[in-house]
Amino acid sequence: MIVGIARPGTGRFGANEHLDELHGLVEAASGEVVGRVLQERRAPDSATWIGKGKANEVAALVAETKAALVVFDDDLSPAQLRNLEKIVAVKVIDRSTLILDIFAKRARTAEARTQVELAQLEYMLPRLTRQWVHLSRQAGGIGTRGVGETQLEIDRRLVRTRIRRLEEELRKIEQSRRLRRSGRSVFTVALAGYTNAGKSTLFNRLTSDTTYAADKLFATLDSKLRRMNGEMPLQTVAADTVGFVRKLPHHLVASFRSTMAETTEADLVLHVVDASHPASDEQEAVGREVLQNLGVDQSNVVVVHNKVDRLGAGFGRAGDVVRVSALDGRGIGELLAVIRERQRALGQVVELLIPHHEAKVRARLYETGRVEAITEREECSEIRAWIPSAQIPELEQFRK
Repeated sequence: MIVGIARPGTGRFGANEHLDELHGLVEAASGEVVGRVLQERRAPDSATWIGKGKANEVAALVAETKAALVVFDDDLSPAQLRNLEKIVAVKVIDRSTLILDIFAKRARTAEARTQVELAQLEYMLPRLTRQWVHLSRQAGGIGTRGVGETQLEIDRRLVRTRIRRLEEELRKIEQSRRLRRSGRSVFTVALAGYTNAGKSTLFNRLTSDTTYAADKLFATLDSKLRRMNGEMPLQTVAADTVGFVRKLPHHLVASFRSTMAETTEADLVLHVVDASHPASDEQEAVGREVLQNLGVDQSNVVVVHNKVDRLGAGFGRAGDVVRVSALDGRGIGELLAVIRERQRALGQVVELLIPHHEAKVRARLYETGRVEAITEREECSEIRAWIPSAQIPELEQFRK
C-alpha cells in the first residue's frame, strides 16, 4: 500500500505524479502495489503524518487487500513510524528506506556497496530508538530503563565508528579517482539526468558497450567509463552515472558524491530527459536543479531529449536541445556532431613543420590532437592538425 499527501503547493495532480513514481520504486524493489491512498492536508500531522482518521482508513484497506507493507512517499520520524505501525498492524517504511533497499539490491562494485552502507547507517542512526522500543514495555523501576539506554549508546557508538571508517574509505576512493583523472588526457562526457530517462541505453549506443539497461528506476548505480564511438578531435570517454529522482534525500546525495563526481568534473554533461514521460518538464527541472546544486556550469550542459521515437516527432537539433532515440539510433549522429563542435571550440587548426628527429613532438600531436593532413618532405613533416588551446604554446616554434 502506497500513501502520500497533497499539500497546497503540490495539489492532487502533482501528488499523484509523486505516487506514480513511488509505485515505480516499489516495483523496482520487486514489490507489488495493491492500493494507494492520497490525503489532502495543509500540513502533515506530527503524530501520524496523514492524521489518525486517515491512518485508520489505511488500516482498513491493508486488512482488505492483505497488504504486507505500507510505504509513505515522504520521510517519517521514528515516532511517526512507530505510531503508524501500531494503527495499521503491518510494517511501515518511508521513501528513503525504499530507495536504500533498491540501492542495496543493485550495488555491484565495492564503491557502490560502501556508499550504500554509509547512507543506510546515516539514515539508521537517529532511528536506533526503534530497535529498543521493547525495553519501554518492561515493568518500571530501578534496573530496567538503564540497561536499554546503555545498549542504545553502545549501538550508536558502533554505528558512528563504522560511519567514520566508511567515510575514510570513500575519501580514499575519491582521491584515487582524482589521481586517475589527472593522468587522463581525454575528453569526458558524463550522462546525467532523471532515473529511467534512458541514460544507460544511450551510453551503450555511444560506446558499443553492453551496460545493463532496463525500463525501471535506478537500473544503474555504479558509474562506468568507456571510450566513445565516432571520429572525435580528442580521445573521448563517456561516463554513465546514477539517476536523479524527486525527493532524493540529502544523505543519499552526500553518500554518492564520489559517483556524482564524474558529472561535476566532466568536460561536457549530457542532461538526458525522457521526452515521452508525461512529467518530462518537471523531471528536466529536477535534473537541472541537481546539476546546479552539484556546481555544474550550465554552459557545459547539453540537454538531450531521449525516447522521441515514442512521440512520432522529428530528430536532431531543435534549438538548444538534441532530440534522439537511444533505442534505434536516430538523432545520434547529430548528438555526436554537437560533441565534436564542443571539442573543436577548445582548440584550433594549425599548420606545423615538424623535423623528422622530433619524434616525441609528433607522437604527442597524435595523442592529444587530431591530424587532418600530412605531407612528408625531405627534412620535416608538414602537418595540418587540430590541437587543444593549452598545447599551442609548446608547438609555437613549429608553426608554419
